[in-house]
Amino acid sequence: MTQIRLHNTLTNRLEPLDPVHPGEVRIYTCGPTVYASAHIGNFRTFMFQDVLRRFLRSQGLRVLQVMNVTDVDDRIIQSAAAAGIGIREYTDKYIQAFLHDIDALHIEMPEELVRATDHIEDMVALIERLQEKGLTYKSDGSIYFRIAKFPAYGKLSKIDVHGMKAGARVDVDQYEKDDARDFALWKAPKPGEHFWETRIGPGRPGWHIECSAMAMKYLGDTLDIHTGGVDLAFPHHENEIAQSEAATGKQFVRNWLHAEHLIIEGQKMSKSLGNFYTLRDLFARGHKPSTIRFLLLSVPYRRQLNFTEDGLTQARNSVERLRNFVARLKTSQFPAGSNAEMLKRIDKAESDFDAGLADDINTAMALAAVFDLVRDINTAMDRGEFLQQDAVRALAATEKFDAILAVLSDTDDDKLANLGFSPQKPRMSAEEVDALIEERNAAKKRRDFKRSDEIRQKLADSGIMLEDTKDGSVRWKYK
Repeated sequence: MTQIRLHNTLTNRLEPLDPVHPGEVRIYTCGPTVYASAHIGNFRTFMFQDVLRRFLRSQGLRVLQVMNVTDVDDRIIQSAAAAGIGIREYTDKYIQAFLHDIDALHIEMPEELVRATDHIEDMVALIERLQEKGLTYKSDGSIYFRIAKFPAYGKLSKIDVHGMKAGARVDVDQYEKDDARDFALWKAPKPGEHFWETRIGPGRPGWHIECSAMAMKYLGDTLDIHTGGVDLAFPHHENEIAQSEAATGKQFVRNWLHAEHLIIEGQKMSKSLGNFYTLRDLFARGHKPSTIRFLLLSVPYRRQLNFTEDGLTQARNSVERLRNFVARLKTSQFPAGSNAEMLKRIDKAESDFDAGLADDINTAMALAAVFDLVRDINTAMDRGEFLQQDAVRALAATEKFDAILAVLSDTDDDKLANLGFSPQKPRMSAEEVDALIEERNAAKKRRDFKRSDEIRQKLADSGIMLEDTKDGSVRWKYK
């Protein structure tokens, strides 16, 4: 197995992955807050997590991933009240939309998808542990964590809390940047607000206690990896560390991984700028799931991703190039035998692909290994230096690559149809294309150029481009 190194936000350096339980990696993922549909920036983070888990499994590691669904917070309560329905009914539709969206992008389901509202008792029990240790105080029916009692507070975000006013606290789930204050573990109910009757009083959990309680319930006191967007490092993840480590006396997370922001055409995504997109907004504009997946995974997760129309076009072309390459491997006739140098070249591409991902999930390096191999094999095919056993080996390599990339299977129309979008005209199969090319060749031989041109146009109308080579053969590819 390739040694895997990941950039740990806590230490700000690359560190080898060293699971608590040998052979198994336990990952906690901050999932969606379901007050509205997830936006494309959220999916950038979820895509990084998908590539991470797929790669870990490809290296023979078991993966236990827990993703939370935050289905209670200030925005949800306010939105549900405005709609005149309960929070469970309000959030159900957004959870289902999220599940359909990740399916469209071929993002694998985590082993556990857990709702905050199903774990109120676990949160109450964790708060009671903190109370017993004298780390909390009550005010107006709410319970707060006293960060002055946790000297290591700020070690993840590197925020300086020494000048913080004693007793300053924050009640809302949305913080101002760098606003270090005592935070609510349990929030007293406001008039007309949904609440739970519990041993610690009526109310609802604060945002941060949810993740600590659920993470430790399913993964143990110490997690191997905790992932999320860079915007969650403070205050959310900082507060998770404080309450978890204060309760257990153990390290909460070994490796903190944070994905950078996604921007749109060089600007921050904002509804006021008109560049705020959900996944379905992009589908409605004619973009395919495989195109969006490729673009989201193409830039390493710790680099800002500029999501542009040009980038989408390049991603679509890259996916088509890979699919055309595989079609050529499957349908072309190659001489018998194998080329030892070509087999070595394929081995090197696989090794380089793994090395790129093992280096902090560097997807750009991994993709470079794939496309360099595609170029070299296409050149060998054109020269007649590519043989039958080389094709078998190359196809096996593409299957390995696609276990991570997940863009080769052309399921775009099916995925879009499942979401209510009209599928495009079914694409011709490789066998249908080859049959028409044979008919066109026969028409040309008998000098029936009208029929030959009709077939070329029929193929063009179906998105098939033909290229007549110097040696008299015909190459084709999807547009």
